[in-house]
Amino acid sequence: MTSPSDRPDVDRMKEVADAAARAFALVPARPDEVPPLLDSQGRRTAARRLHTDPETVERDLVKLVLTIVELLRQLMERQALHRVDQGDLTEEQEERLGLTLMLLHDRMTELCSRYGLTMEDLNLDLGPLGTLLPP
Repeated sequence: MTSPSDRPDVDRMKEVADAAARAFALVPARPDEVPPLLDSQGRRTAARRLHTDPETVERDLVKLVLTIVELLRQLMERQALHRVDQGDLTEEQEERLGLTLMLLHDRMTELCSRYGLTMEDLNLDLGPLGTLLPP
């Protein structure tokens, strides 16, 4: 058996695309991707399939990773503001933290631009729960 490093890049891309297709098989699709499904009472329910395309798997994966990073960035920002409000940080720490958060936000914007995404694209719709990220 050959090791993964011995396989051509084409095989690796197909392997990644197939893995993504399997992983997203149960993820709810966007409403415009499938006709509405109805439950026994005639109410709309969420779809259970997502259409995957090997051509867009890289962009979709980048979108997922950037969404998680943006969620963590916002959580860190809230924690930092809480610590500043509590007076737990020195002025130097506050300055360094603020600069770090600004640089991370700028880098996120750059990465979104590189892959043709906006920050709004990262805000997943969680159905009745609302959106993942606050406005």
